[in-house]
Amino acid sequence: MKNLLIAIILATFLVSCTKIPEIPVSDVTIGGGLFVLNEGNFRSGNGSLSFFSYDSLKIYNDLFASINGRPLGDVPNFMIINEDKIYIVVNNSGKIEVVDRSTLKSKTTITGLISPRYMAIVNSNKAYVSSLYSDSVAIINLSSNTIAGYINIRRSSESMVVSGTKAFVANWSGGNEIMVINDLVDKVADSIKVGMEPESMVLDRYQKLWVLCNGGWDRQNFAELDRINTQTNQVEQSYIFLKKEEYPSCLQIDGFGQTLFYLENGVRQMDISASSLPNSILISESGASFYKLAINPVNSDIFVTDAVDFIQNGALLYYKNDGSFVSRNTAGIIPGSMCFRLQFNN
Repeated sequence: MKNLLIAIILATFLVSCTKIPEIPVSDVTIGGGLFVLNEGNFRSGNGSLSFFSYDSLKIYNDLFASINGRPLGDVPNFMIINEDKIYIVVNNSGKIEVVDRSTLKSKTTITGLISPRYMAIVNSNKAYVSSLYSDSVAIINLSSNTIAGYINIRRSSESMVVSGTKAFVANWSGGNEIMVINDLVDKVADSIKVGMEPESMVLDRYQKLWVLCNGGWDRQNFAELDRINTQTNQVEQSYIFLKKEEYPSCLQIDGFGQTLFYLENGVRQMDISASSLPNSILISESGASFYKLAINPVNSDIFVTDAVDFIQNGALLYYKNDGSFVSRNTAGIIPGSMCFRLQFNN
């Protein structure tokens, strides 16, 4: 009895001394800035959400857990803002957390997904979700936030881009195709052969689709950057990397749709009219482990995550569009996918 009483007193003391992180409303809930998804350690369930504020130039960590009183989940991989909601795809937990854009409070959780990876908004009522281990793309009803059906593409899927009435879906893991879905009828309409393992895609100002293919983890193929005509579904041009050891990733584009960026021994940039791949590096890694990349669509500021050793907390690195360093802030474990929130209107 005495030991039980001591335990209760000690627990009460610890709870009373635990400081709940203060979250500034102006910085986090309505200010402009950048969300960062920290993947956490695989199967540890310690993924988290951070926010870098443009107003204070500070980063605020563990936001989802602090606001909602529970962990975000196991390997949050992607997030997208759609109207007044934020959708956070949590890969190994097989779910999508739907949170309020203003308060960051949970509205609902979409469950029952198989290894979800990316989410693409098709229209105001519908979205697609890719999957690493399923042969189907899930259809999400955005009005009810439920799974409305599936599109069998007979292969795994990764990044997705929507252009007009077409959704382009990359077959990344061991694949070399872009599947074309007619989003009016939710059926596969075509497929496009590209380089090995297409892992990221962007649309340029002319609605041309750029696909970065990393060549595969075993380095048996050269990486390549392919440009696709979204009207004809044909590859117009391929830029082949010179060495099999080159392993580019995380293709991004500026807000004008004119300049491409990707990671390969640092940050590289390339104009969409260039005749060859860039030889120079815009931003050197300098001992860091660059993991993910994001480009501000308004001013082309550059943000890179540093995963450090993929065990301890990583960092968010901020650079101006000319590559000049601005700041480094400690994020969560394995900071990965990023999403800009440039402004908020009530």
